[in-house]
Amino acid sequence: MSSRYDRWFVAAGLLAMASPSIAAGRDWQRLQMPKAAEVLARWKSPPPEYGPEPYYGIGDGVTDAAIAAELDRVKGLGFQAITVQWGRRLPYPYLSADYFAFFKRFVAAAKQRDMRIWIVDDAGYPSGFAGGKISAQAPALRMKALVKAGDWSVSGGGALDVPVPGDLIAVSAIDPVSGESHAIEPRDGRIGWQAPAGRTWRVIAVAHAFRTSPTRSDTNPTGKKDDTQSLHDYLDPEATARYIAVTHEAYRAAVGDEFGKTILGFRGDEPDYSIKGSLPWTGAFLATFKALKGYDPTADLPALLLDDDTRLTERQTLVRADYYDVFSRLFADTFFQMQSDWCARYGLQYQVHLNHEERQIELGKSEGDFFRSMRSVQSPGIDAIWHQIWTDTVSDFPRFGSSVAHLNGRPQAMTESFAAFRPTPELPVARYVVDEQLVRGINLFEFMYIPGGRPTPSFYADPDFPALAAYTRRASYLMSMGRPDAGVAVLQSRGTVWMRDKGADDMFVATERMLSEMQVDYDLVDEDAVGTTLKAGGGTFETASGNRYRSIIVPMPDLMPKAVVDRLRTFASSGGRVLFLGRTPPRITEGSYREARPARPDEFSWATVETGRLAPVPTPPDQPPAAPPPPQIVPPKLAAAVRSAVGMEDLELASRSTALRYTHRQLADAKVFFLFNESAAPLASTIMLRGAGRSVQSWDPSTGEERTVASRAVRGGRSLSIDLPRYGSQILVLR
Repeated sequence: MSSRYDRWFVAAGLLAMASPSIAAGRDWQRLQMPKAAEVLARWKSPPPEYGPEPYYGIGDGVTDAAIAAELDRVKGLGFQAITVQWGRRLPYPYLSADYFAFFKRFVAAAKQRDMRIWIVDDAGYPSGFAGGKISAQAPALRMKALVKAGDWSVSGGGALDVPVPGDLIAVSAIDPVSGESHAIEPRDGRIGWQAPAGRTWRVIAVAHAFRTSPTRSDTNPTGKKDDTQSLHDYLDPEATARYIAVTHEAYRAAVGDEFGKTILGFRGDEPDYSIKGSLPWTGAFLATFKALKGYDPTADLPALLLDDDTRLTERQTLVRADYYDVFSRLFADTFFQMQSDWCARYGLQYQVHLNHEERQIELGKSEGDFFRSMRSVQSPGIDAIWHQIWTDTVSDFPRFGSSVAHLNGRPQAMTESFAAFRPTPELPVARYVVDEQLVRGINLFEFMYIPGGRPTPSFYADPDFPALAAYTRRASYLMSMGRPDAGVAVLQSRGTVWMRDKGADDMFVATERMLSEMQVDYDLVDEDAVGTTLKAGGGTFETASGNRYRSIIVPMPDLMPKAVVDRLRTFASSGGRVLFLGRTPPRITEGSYREARPARPDEFSWATVETGRLAPVPTPPDQPPAAPPPPQIVPPKLAAAVRSAVGMEDLELASRSTALRYTHRQLADAKVFFLFNESAAPLASTIMLRGAGRSVQSWDPSTGEERTVASRAVRGGRSLSIDLPRYGSQILVLR
C-alpha cells in the first residue's frame, strides 16, 4: 500500500486485499494506446464507464418495479451509468441493514441493464460526516480548527490580566504600528501583560476547538446547511479511517462483489475547511509543522486570525504560506490519499471535486492546494455550477482537473455540471457547456440533478436530450483514448495563492485566456511536478501520461523553491524554453517560506523574461453578468515573447482568431483534434494540422459517423479548410 498511514487501516481492519482480478483494474482505469481503427470500432456505442451519468437522489420507490422504472427512465434519457445518493424520502435509515438490502436490489437491477454505478460517499455534502454518524458515534474525531479564544484592546501603559482560555495554543500582542507579533507567556493560569506607553495594542489568544464546515445532509431533519452534523477531522488518519469504516466498508460488506464491475467507485463532494475566522487544525499539526519547517510558528498564529482585510507583515505572510504548505500536505495524505488507496485496493476509482477551482486564492484557504489534493485521486474533478460556464463568461478553470489527470497518468477528468445553473440552460447552452469543458480536457461528465420518483427536470425532459447524452458519451470516450499531447505548461506559483497576491493570480488567469485564444494546447502544472515528479530529458519534461512539455510559462511568481529553479535551469540548458511573465520570483525558498531569501537578477539569466502585464479577466460569476467580458488586449511585445516560447503548435490557423480553442490527443497511429468555436459568429478558415498522416477524417460524435475531408500535404502535416457554425465543434483525426 502506498499510503504512509497503513497502521490506521490495519487498526480499523481495512487492509484485506482484493482479488487479483479486481486489483488488476479494468482498461478504462488506465491509459490506453489503441489504433484509430480500434477506437472507431467502439466509437458508436462506447462502454458505460465513459459516462455521462446523472447525479440521482434515490426517491421513495423501493419495490422492484419502482427501481426498474427509475433505471429505465434514466437509461431512456441516454445514460448508461448513474451516480447514486441516499435520499431523505427513502423509508430506510442511512447505512442501515434495510437500506443495504434495498441498495443490493438496486445494484442488481442496474447490472441487469448493463449500467454502471458511482456511489456518493455521504448523505449530502461536503464529504466526511457519514450522515451524522461522526458526531453521534465518534465525537472525538470531529473536525477541529484554530480559533480566536480572546481578542482584547489594551491602552498604552495599561495592563491585561485575564484567565487562560481552555485549549490555548498561543497568545500574542500585535504592535499597532509595525504589525509585528510579540508572544506572551501565560503564568499561573493567567494572561498578564503590560502595554508600552503611547498607543493601543491588540492582544489575541488562539485555541483549538471542535468546529466544522457547514454540512447539507439528507439526514438532517431541517434540511438546512448547518453545523449540526460535523465533518470528521480530515487531517487525522484515525478519523479518516473511521469514516471509511463507517461508509465505504459498509457498502463493501453489502455489494462488494460488484466492486470494479457494476460499481465503478466512490464519488466525493467538496471536502473543505470553510469555517469563518479559523485555520485548519488537528492534534498533530504543530509537531508536523516543526518537523517540516524547522521552527515554532506559535508566536505568529494569532496574527493569522486577523480579519482578511488586515495587512500582515512580510514575516507573518510567509509564516502563513508555511502554515498552508503544511495543511495542504496533511490534507493530501490523510484524506485524499487514504481514500484513493482504499478504492484502488478494491478495483474502484475515487472521484471527487473541490470548491473554488475558478478562484484559486479562495481554494487555497479552504483546501490548501488543488494539485496536492488531487494528486492521488483516480478521477480528479471540477465543479461547473451557477453561471460559471456560459456563452458570456471566460472559463478556463476546468483545465485544472484535466491537467492533474495528465500529470499523474489518469485517463479521465470529471466534472459535476449544471447544479443550480442560473438561468436553467436549454439544450444549445447545455451543449456549449459540454464543449467548453471537452476542449479543456474534461472527459467524464456528471449531469446534475435527477430526483428519484419525481418528474424529469429542466432540459433532461427535452425530447432531444438523449442525443446530447450520446454526443457526450462518444466525445468523452474518444478524448479518453491515447494520451494527451499538450506541449506547453503554465506553472502556478503556490506563493501567489498562499500569500493571497491577487495581482499575480489575475496574471495567471489572464495567461490562461491568452494561450487559449492563441490556439495553444497547454496544461497547468505545480511546483511539486516541476521540482520533482516530471521526467526530465532532452529539453522536455514528461508527464506520467507521456506528453512532453517543451515550454514552461511562469506568470508573476511570488516565491519559488530552489529545487524548482534548479530544474528549470537544467531544462532550459538542455533546450527547453522558460518564459517568465511580469517578473522573475523576488524570493527563493529552501525548506521554509519564512526563511526565503531575495533572488538575484543573474539567477534567471538562462530564461526569457517579459515584464508586460495583462488586464484581469472577470471571474466566472454566480449570476449572469451585466455584459460579456471585453476582448483581451495582449501587448505586442508580450504576444511575441509567448509565440517565441511556444514555438510551433500542432494546430495553426491561416488567419488569427481568438474564437477557436483546441485540444488534442495522440493515438498509436493518429492524432485526434477537438476544435471548438467559442464565438457567436461562424468561423471559416484554413488550418494546418502537424503530424504524420496521409489523410484527415472528421468524426461526428452526434452520429458516430466518420468521413474523410479534403486536405493536402504540406511540410510537417496537412492543410484543410474548416467551417464551424456559431458555438460549433468538430473532431478531426489525422491518420
